Parts: sequence; structure tokens; C-alpha cells
Amino acid sequence: MKTFELKGSKRESTGKKATKADRKESLVPCVLYGGDETVLFTITKESVRKLIYTPEVFLVSLSVEGKTYTAILKDTQFHPVSDALLHADFLQIFEDKPVVLEIPIILEGLAQGVRDGGKLSMNMRKLKVKGLYKDFPEKLVINIENLGLGKTIQVGNLNFDNLELMNNKDNVVAAVQLTRAARGLAAKA
Repeated sequence: MKTFELKGSKRESTGKKATKADRKESLVPCVLYGGDETVLFTITKESVRKLIYTPEVFLVSLSVEGKTYTAILKDTQFHPVSDALLHADFLQIFEDKPVVLEIPIILEGLAQGVRDGGKLSMNMRKLKVKGLYKDFPEKLVINIENLGLGKTIQVGNLNFDNLELMNNKDNVVAAVQLTRAARGLAAKA
């Protein structure tokens, strides 16, 4: 898993007025929780841009006032009109505690159903998985070469080493749908 370096400064005061003042200075109020203590800090909008606006999952090496924490970005809040980042939550992670993360999916290969005239649809872009952070891959690769016309791949059919899938077992990850041309060929046959 890729690591993202982030530096923050500790927040001296909390509350509505202090938070508003921080946002006027282009700072984003943040919280680090999950460890022995809850750390309140601020970061600049520019420093966190490449962490938020990407489909990839990063392990964050967070440095606040000389202390370094290993964390993941857990939640973000955006302004409803201007879409500016208002708040970010980070979860401190440890080597022996399992974590729940959403990891992107990559479909590998050309499905048999697509060769026969069907259309591939990807219904899920990420899967929610639980495990130790050292076992998380950057992407979950799913081979779809044996996927025929009208067939689907469901979450219950997938299995990854040392990871537990948290999504509903009946959710469809990918499917090959029949097109009009494929239906016409099937009717003629």
C-alpha cells in the first residue's frame, strides 16, 4: 500500500469560532482518533488534495507537532455549495488491530460473454474489506475471462487472502448483459 506524508499543526482551541477562523485561513480542521488519545489538528487544503481526490487508498504518515502517527483517511465533509473541504477524520491504525477499508476493484481479462456480443457492466467500484493493514493490496484484481452471457460475479463468489469481505454476499460486482444483437443471434439459432 502506498504511503502519503502529511504534516499538521495542533489546534489550540476548539469550537465554532475557532473552526471558522481556521477555515478563513485556508486550514482544514481534522481529528485523529482510534489511539490512546484524540488529537485535534489542522492541515492546509493543498497538502491533502492528492490524498482526497484520487480513487487509490493510501496509508497516511501523519506528523503533528513532532509526533508521527500511522493512519488512514476515514471520513471527509464538504461544503454543500462550494464543495470546499470542511473537515477530515483520520483513524490511527496499529499492526495487530484489524481495520475496515474500501479498496478499488480492477477487472482483468476479456469476458467470454463480451466476445459473444454482450456488454460488460461494472456495478461496484470498491469493496469494503476487513483485515490487518499490512495485508491490504492497492487494488483487488478480479479475473472475468470465464464470465458468460447473462452471468454475474457476486461478492459471495470472491475470496482474497487474509481479507474478510464486508459487503452483502448477494451484491453484484460485474455482469455481462445481453444486447439486442446478442438476443437476435440467440433467437435465430
